[in-house]
Amino acid sequence: MTEALHIVCPHCHTTNRVQQAQLASAPDCGSCHQPLFTGAPLALDAASFAKHVQRSHIPVLVDFWAPWCGPCRQMAPAFAQATRELEPQVRLAKLDTEAHPQVAAPYNIRSIPTMVLFQGGRELARISGALGAADIVRWVRSVQA
Repeated sequence: MTEALHIVCPHCHTTNRVQQAQLASAPDCGSCHQPLFTGAPLALDAASFAKHVQRSHIPVLVDFWAPWCGPCRQMAPAFAQATRELEPQVRLAKLDTEAHPQVAAPYNIRSIPTMVLFQGGRELARISGALGAADIVRWVRSVQA
């Protein structure tokens, strides 16, 4: 028997049930019929942050960043590349701390970029500073091990 996972759609933010064995076969949302995994980081706002972090059964890696932050902009291509390597086992998302400070505040984000790995609504680990794609992937896999 395979395990059904809750996967939140990156397009309409509906929670979908997906069999773990079907994650690798590019599942679509049952509501909007868009792909559940796009190979690109998901931009979050206050409402979608809560849904993805709390409802998703797969880990969610959130990059807390701001548009004025040079290292954040420098790391963006590496974060996008890491997304292609880590999906569908991990959802990668970005939260603009300038646009949504009320979401970042409870997590005491003191410097950006800071990446926080969430599982089941709880923080598993965090790391601050710009990293390359290989380092992001290695760090996420080491935390999950």
